[in-house]
Amino acid sequence: MERSEGEDPDPTVAPPGTRLLLAFKAFVSSRKGLLLLSQAALSFIIFICYIASTAAAFMMVPLLTFLLALCFFISYSLKLDEKFRGIYWLLVDFLCGIIAAIIYFAISIAAVSKYSDTASKAAGVFGFIATIVYCAYVYFTLNSLATFLKQGDSSDNPQPQKSENDDSDSDSD
Repeated sequence: MERSEGEDPDPTVAPPGTRLLLAFKAFVSSRKGLLLLSQAALSFIIFICYIASTAAAFMMVPLLTFLLALCFFISYSLKLDEKFRGIYWLLVDFLCGIIAAIIYFAISIAAVSKYSDTASKAAGVFGFIATIVYCAYVYFTLNSLATFLKQGDSSDNPQPQKSENDDSDSDSD
């Protein structure tokens, strides 16, 4: 149906590009989206600091976490986690967050204590901030993972419950 120049566009029909932007905007306003964006931003800043420092050996960690955060952000905002059910998204997200928090904490301690240049110190401080952000992300992901696992336990065939007499060791019968 073509519209003439004087007609207003139908507000219920959004162009395809607008739907994609609305999906990104809706995910960015969520807590998970904000944490993923802050992970990506901090990882990029830390990557730049390590490139400018004498601790350039540590630059691979922020680069990989930056790419992982962007991949998770894009996949969650495009709702790929709902389309590809074969991947346990929450578990992968949880494990990546734990590993990143531990590694960021370790390399931040090394950058602050071992290297004396300003860029290494800045990377270490941003690394500690990234560790806190990753720990918060892991906490919220763990809550989502626990909720998901509790939903999976409530099946139609409940397990038979043991009575108190089944576990007794006495032979008083």
